[in-house]
Amino acid sequence: MPNTFRNFTSSSVGTNEVTTYTVPPSTTTVTIGLNVANTTTSQIKVSVKAAGVHVVKNAPIPAESALSVLDGKIILEASDKVTVTSDTATSADAILSVLEQT
Repeated sequence: MPNTFRNFTSSSVGTNEVTTYTVPPSTTTVTIGLNVANTTTSQIKVSVKAAGVHVVKNAPIPAESALSVLDGKIILEASDKVTVTSDTATSADAILSVLEQT
């Protein structure tokens, strides 16, 4: 099984749920890290889901700061998604690091 490290990004995340990553067919993914940055001058709240369940919900991020969402690894299976939402329009950037095993 080949292992591939990859990064996925979403910029200008707002009030609509944004899919940052979808696990490809015949793939298992180990999430290594997920950082969400507040790109505004006011506090925002973000929610992150993996495989349809909340990893964090309405987590506050101070102005011009960032949050490391993962405290450990999460295993995702084919077609699982990682999504990010903010309570403020175009207010967050996200980067997800994964190890894909095919």
